[in-house]
Parts: sequence; C-alpha cells; structure tokens
Amino acid sequence: MSVTISDAVKYIGVNDKTIDLFESQYVVPQGVSYNSYLILDEKVALMDTVDARGTGEWEQNLLAALNGRKVDYLVISHLEPDHAGSISRVVELFPDVTLVGNAKTFNMLPQFFDIPLEGHTLTVAEGDTLSLGSHTLSFYMAPMVHWPEVMVTYESSEKILFSADGFGKFGSLDYDDPEGWACEARRYYFNIVGKYGAPVQALLKKAAGLDIQTICPLHGPVLNENLEYYINMYDTWSSYKPENKGVLVAYASIHGNTGKAAEKFGEMLRAKGVEKVVVSDLAREDMAEVIEDAFRYDRMVLAAASYDGGVFPCMQDFLHHLQSKGYQNRTVGIIENGSWGPTAGRTMKAILEPMKNVTIVEPMVTIRSTMKETDLPAMEQLADAIANA
Repeated sequence: MSVTISDAVKYIGVNDKTIDLFESQYVVPQGVSYNSYLILDEKVALMDTVDARGTGEWEQNLLAALNGRKVDYLVISHLEPDHAGSISRVVELFPDVTLVGNAKTFNMLPQFFDIPLEGHTLTVAEGDTLSLGSHTLSFYMAPMVHWPEVMVTYESSEKILFSADGFGKFGSLDYDDPEGWACEARRYYFNIVGKYGAPVQALLKKAAGLDIQTICPLHGPVLNENLEYYINMYDTWSSYKPENKGVLVAYASIHGNTGKAAEKFGEMLRAKGVEKVVVSDLAREDMAEVIEDAFRYDRMVLAAASYDGGVFPCMQDFLHHLQSKGYQNRTVGIIENGSWGPTAGRTMKAILEPMKNVTIVEPMVTIRSTMKETDLPAMEQLADAIANA
C-alpha cells in the first residue's frame, strides 16, 4: 500500500483486515484503515497514532519515514483508542516529545494512559498556530465531532486539512470499492457521527474560510480531487436533508407474513413510479446499512409485527437507533400486523412522533396475521400517499 501526499508529508497509517466489528458493532467486511501522518520539517510533527491492533506495523512505517530523526510534536486530534492507541509507544520511543492538544484533550488523556505530562504538553486553543519551519499548523476546535476533545489541524503551506474523524470511510486503503467513496462513507457518517449534525455544520463553516487542497482523515482515503463533492455531501448529511428521492421499506417479520406484505408494498410503490425503493429485513440485514438508507432517502415505510404488547424487537431497536442519531425531516408510513389486539402501529407512532419534522402519513394499514385481498385497497391508499409525498 502506497499513499503519496507530498515530499514533506508522509502517510504512515496501517490497514486492519482482521477486525470483525468496528467499535464492536459495525461490520467491516473490507476492513478499516487507521491513518497517521508525519510532517518532516525543521521540526517533525506526528499527526495522530493508530489503534493498538496496528502498533507494530505502524511503528515500522514511522521509523522508516523518520530515517533516524526524532518526533518533536505529537498532535492528538482525537483520543478515541482507534487513533490514540499508540500514544504510549511514541512516548517510549521519544521521551522528549511534546504532546499537542487542547484543554479537553489533557483532561481526558490520563483516563487512557499513565504517561508523564508535566513539561511535555502544549495546550492549544482555537486559531493557535505552531511553526515547524516552512510548515505552519493552525488548530480549530471541533467538539462533538464526535467526542468533546476533537480538533482539526490545517497546514497552510500545502493547504492540508487533517480532519480527524471527519470525511472518514470504512474499508482498507488497498480495497478498490466498486461503489466509490460515498456508500461506506455514508454508513460511517450516519452511524458514528450522525447524531452531531450541528457540530459538523459548525466545523464546515470554519473549513469554508480555509483554502483546502487536500483532506487527510483518520479513516479512509486521502482526498485531493473534487473536494467540493465531499464537502457538499457532508453538508447534506449534517443538515439532515435527504440525499435522494426514494423510499426505504423496513420490515420486522416473525414468521414471514409481514415480510410478504412489505415486499408487496414495495411492488406497489415501483408500479406508481417511485424513483427508488429499497426493501430491508431488519431481522437479517446489517442494521447500520438500513440506518444509512433511512437517512439517504426522503421517505420511509415501517412494517412490523406486534409483539409482547409492543412491536417486534428488531423494529424497536431500529427506531431507537434512528432516534439516537437525530432522524428528522422525513415522511413515514406505517403498516402493522397483529393476530389479536395489534400494538405495533401505535408503538412505532409513539416513537416517531417526538422526532423533528417527521410527518406520519395516513392511513396506517393493519393486517391481521396474513395479507389478504381485502388489505390491498388500504395498502394502495398508503402507497399513493407515500408516492405523492
């Protein structure tokens, strides 16, 4: 794997292809990259480290790039262990290194590491600069993107933004993703950063005042072409605007009957000319991908079986995820199933109603055990309402 940035700025990160779950919850079949960078000037700055899973390979990359030099500064953008996991090793290798972070960084750092800090830290605030020689670093706070201590760094001579978790993407860097950048970047964004749209918007406003030619994130590829596209995508995502016209039909079915109704409803929508229809089985499909689609499209239909006086658990889990990630500005329809005393519809509606600018369209369709011919008119009526929303 070879990533070229410039003569002075080196990529020294690693790929992790053995990880099964990122953050112990997100499947990453193509792995993930832990990105770390080195700026070689009169002074040497190391821009973040990597997860402890990759420390050995990363250390080899670091020492090879240094070619006998030492690290003067370690800039800590984010203390999450997948980026800060090798800080102790840096201090072991370079006892005189100065750790660069903000006040929140150094309040939190002792929770992770027992390393000497007195005389070895440089606390920076919004807009502070650090000269390395011909390269100058400027620091901008990015609290809650997606931890409170996060900051980004801008290098002015080469116009590089070191963006922390911003613009990150799942997948190792040697994987040629046939779906391009957006698919796994979208899944990464909405599941990890999605709750924090307002802080992302605040950061984008700061970035708008900088002349950026390269974005160096802590996961995923270095971005140095068509930056307007990536920034516009982040603006759309973080403002909770739908990215595409379309409908997600998400269903939770116990014995398959609700699933059949959901598939039939998807066919109805397609027959009415809906631009894009995605039908997803919440019990079996990757929850993170369905969350991604819920935010991607402007409409959603929930179809679920009643269960224990409420709704089938995978649907409740899905709605909890949407709620926690700030789902808003969408149109939603409801299909419930119940053999006796159906409860799924009102349970789903009660979770949806407090969400910001979520419009629940009528009618709510009720199916009794299995879909019948007599259910089709109400389903067609709901399909019309969704198609025309």
